[in-house]
Amino acid sequence: MASDLIAAGTLASFLAGQATTLGALPVFFLKGISQRTQNIFLGFAAGIMLAASFFSLIIPGLNAAGDLHGGNKTVAALIVGSAILLGAGTLHLLNRVAPHEHFISGPMSGAEKSKLSRIWLFVIAISLHNFPEGLAVGVSFGSPDHTAGYATAFGIGLQNIPEGLAVAVSLAAVGYGRLFSFFIAVLTGLIEPVGGFLGISAISLSSELLPWGLGFAGGAMIWVVSSEIIPETHRDHQEGTATFALMVGLAVMMSLDWIFG
Repeated sequence: MASDLIAAGTLASFLAGQATTLGALPVFFLKGISQRTQNIFLGFAAGIMLAASFFSLIIPGLNAAGDLHGGNKTVAALIVGSAILLGAGTLHLLNRVAPHEHFISGPMSGAEKSKLSRIWLFVIAISLHNFPEGLAVGVSFGSPDHTAGYATAFGIGLQNIPEGLAVAVSLAAVGYGRLFSFFIAVLTGLIEPVGGFLGISAISLSSELLPWGLGFAGGAMIWVVSSEIIPETHRDHQEGTATFALMVGLAVMMSLDWIFG
């Protein structure tokens, strides 16, 4: 039933998002983490997101579009390609409109940035990262093989663990209380079930939307990786370490998708 599928996709995206809670727990006894460690965490997350974008979203989207249009590869490529660009364009627009502070480096961007405190700029930035992750989990449950949804949720949850740690420890390092820093890290994960619910709900309305939803989510995540995460990890001439972490994350997510997808 559609309601069962919506519930499953939303719950899976919620659990993936709340992996940030597990990652944030060490904030109560860690004094901080080094810039190099943060780069490793972000590189690993980037690899997970890139692999999920292609193996769990774009390739299944192409297959779904082909099935809907009699195996016409040209039509399938046009649909999914358009959806990828639409997803990336939407995240680009949100990034331009929403005031936020970058994950590590700190420079602010967007409209009316001076009217918001640093903490909320930081939270908005993480939310911009997490929404497409939740969307990806949600729409992946619309695939004919629902196990792909579980693999995507597990992979996204896995990369949310170090992200939760980085968020909580970074906030504590600039003077916020440990409990408050932990709470904010947990809060950033709550945007993912919103994306998950919207994604799986849209797919449940019509099978025609499946390739569009998969491509849109894939494009959104690739945009986040290219525009936000990778540039952050290359700021301190540590791109070698970050790139290796990215490759590990990609290999892990590819393996999860192949084994469980």
